[in-house]
Amino acid sequence: MSESTAIAATTTTLQHLLSGGIPSRDQSLPGLVVTTMPPDLARKGHNSAQLNIFLYQTQVNAAWRNLDIPNQVRPGETATPPLALNLHYMLTAYGDENDDETVSHRVLGGAMSVLHDHPLLGRAEISSALAGSGLENQFERLRITPIVLLMDEMSKLWTALQSNYRLSAGYEVTVLLIDSTLPVKASLPVLKRSADDRGPVAVAGRAPSLDGIRYPRSQQAARLGDDIALTGSYLAVANTTVEFSSLRLPKPILLTPTVGDRTGEIKLHIPSLADDPNAMTNWVPGLYTVAVIVQQTSGPPLISNEIAFALAPTITRTPTTAAAGTINPAITCTPRIAAGQRVLLLFGDGQTTPDSVDQPPPAANAPSLAKFTLNSVAKNADGTAKTYTVRLRVDGIDSIPVILTGTPPLPAFDPAQQITIT
Repeated sequence: MSESTAIAATTTTLQHLLSGGIPSRDQSLPGLVVTTMPPDLARKGHNSAQLNIFLYQTQVNAAWRNLDIPNQVRPGETATPPLALNLHYMLTAYGDENDDETVSHRVLGGAMSVLHDHPLLGRAEISSALAGSGLENQFERLRITPIVLLMDEMSKLWTALQSNYRLSAGYEVTVLLIDSTLPVKASLPVLKRSADDRGPVAVAGRAPSLDGIRYPRSQQAARLGDDIALTGSYLAVANTTVEFSSLRLPKPILLTPTVGDRTGEIKLHIPSLADDPNAMTNWVPGLYTVAVIVQQTSGPPLISNEIAFALAPTITRTPTTAAAGTINPAITCTPRIAAGQRVLLLFGDGQTTPDSVDQPPPAANAPSLAKFTLNSVAKNADGTAKTYTVRLRVDGIDSIPVILTGTPPLPAFDPAQQITIT
């Protein structure tokens, strides 16, 4: 395991390698000094031939950063990958006390020759340079590669170092693997794969897909007791249920579809209070998501995409008539309003929030009652009575104030959802 001292071990190994290798190639450099100082401090206290090794950058190795180390993580286990680093060094040569550049050229030439002939750092070299780092035991060998530092890059680097430029060469040492100290997580053995140890199941058919909802009478929402149609692809009724989900309900509502009137659709009946006495509390007005679920004879169910469904509140109002000025309408809402739902009363072209929303006892099959206060409600300008249409908006879904009357049926505002001001 490589410890956090592995970076220091790499730098020290390079220092030992070059301090012993350069004089053996150039006998005229016996007093060579190899240092590991910042370039602006490298010459302090030295006036002889010198080579300075400066680590100026570390980069995360993209190829190794997400790989497990062989022989450390077994199949089925998970572990944090090691910290994989590439180290970038700058080798700077200095002359003798007279700053003879020919001496610095000999120093740099000797250093580059040593690294050219020694592209790998040996395990024994690392261990003797800095014991206890564990770097010598890492799986991947440390490779030394020259890198090209263009004049623009070199100029920016020396400017950042706030030192005068000296003859330099760049090298990369890769890859340094510092092991994570987090423990390996070992999973328990698998006893069986799914039910009866059957393993994975391949499904040849396609899952249903939903495109939209067709509401009755071209409305923008449905009410309790309405019939709707789901349109899409691969829709069938055999072994099929439709799931209505809402954040306001503790669990989804499941309905069974019937064959649609058109190709590529299925029909659904939203239960009324006559169909299901619990519809008052099982449903809430507002937005839902709808998905089709097809249960196969074997294997997992096929589930469609989800689309939005709007359930409008059904309301009644009191009073039916009132005098101009301040009025206090009370609006019943079926199904009941859930706690936390946003409620507004749309009165004419204005809107207001409720004073209170009263809920009947849980056992009573009765609607919610929202009470409002409206100020300065006026008649017509000529003093005649004015009729206002009221709508209740719950979580952004409005009650439907329109009915169809006459032959042929034509749309008209519902008189049961109007208040006349006299």
